[in-house]
Amino acid sequence: MTELLGFEHIGMTSGDLDRTIAFYCGLLGFKLVLRKPQIKGEAAFLDAGGGMLEVFAPGPVDAVRDVPPHEAGVRHLTFAFTDIGVMIEKLAAAGVEIIEQPRIAHNKEMFKRVSFVRDPDGIIIELVERADGR
Repeated sequence: MTELLGFEHIGMTSGDLDRTIAFYCGLLGFKLVLRKPQIKGEAAFLDAGGGMLEVFAPGPVDAVRDVPPHEAGVRHLTFAFTDIGVMIEKLAAAGVEIIEQPRIAHNKEMFKRVSFVRDPDGIIIELVERADGR
């Protein structure tokens, strides 16, 4: 019998690894764990404190395509912060695309407030404040 140890990582592709590391580590507060060359490109592991992003950068990539609600796929990545208002101000000052300003969450059992931005490759990132006791 084996047991789940926890969430490990999500793999994603980036067109520019330096830019991606600057966004996730420099702006959002992730920690760079590993960066190394690959056969065709470069990869990095970025620790979010409860799991990691494995970012592969093969060179130029096509634009991201948002997954419509009627298709299976990953629609966004979500990260929790103590104050998303402060984080949105920081991201806006850095020129990050803000999709939706902080608002009251629909799933109040889980979250107080939510907001949405795009990372440098256009991937949708949800920022949340957890509900009390979460």
